[in-house]
Amino acid sequence: MAGGRRVGAGLGALLCALHVQAACRDTTVTQELLKEGFHRDLLVKVELGEDAGGCAVAARTRLPPGIYVDSYELAMLQQQNLTKAVLIPDVTDVEAPEYLATALVLVLYLEADPRCSRCFRAAVPVHARYHRPAEGSQQALVVLESPEVLLCCCHSQLAAECWEPAEVGAPCLAENVGPCQWHSTTHRPAREELMLEVPVGLREHSHLVCALTLLTTLLCASLILAATCRHGHFSL
Repeated sequence: MAGGRRVGAGLGALLCALHVQAACRDTTVTQELLKEGFHRDLLVKVELGEDAGGCAVAARTRLPPGIYVDSYELAMLQQQNLTKAVLIPDVTDVEAPEYLATALVLVLYLEADPRCSRCFRAAVPVHARYHRPAEGSQQALVVLESPEVLLCCCHSQLAAECWEPAEVGAPCLAENVGPCQWHSTTHRPAREELMLEVPVGLREHSHLVCALTLLTTLLCASLILAATCRHGHFSL
């Protein structure tokens, strides 16, 4: 009897989980990198399984050390109302190479897509960092994990089986006035990683590059010194 109850309880829990998964799997998120080279635009698109109902929609993305958002550029874009985002931490060392940098968290507020009532999108400039020279490969891979979809609502009309309260560390931009709360999806679809290939030098070329750099520096210094001695006017 006890064994039958345990089996029944387990089956009920499984059916409940499958029901929640079926009800909440409609929310999809995609991301892509636009442009070429070290300076790209990260485009994030979200299609909700239900109407946002005046809630603010955002995507929380972890940026690995190999890629960054320039905090000063982001501030300028926000002043021009071209994007809305929160960077954590809010100051970025744009000169640091990949092996000395730390990961960042970007909360990107999404705008409604006029062509689709449940669709939202936004883009933000991102930049690849300098990487160490590699052995046998001229490409380094930077992996961007799939963003987390967030809703900030000032009401409690979200389905409890699909959304749960979340700590975000970013202000809410919902339309309603009053106490607001961030929510994240309880059912998260399989993560789709985005790969960014960054050109790097070959480690076996390091000595050659150093030698050529030194020779070029000495040649330029010699030419500058010769021109100064030939055309300069010196007085004792």
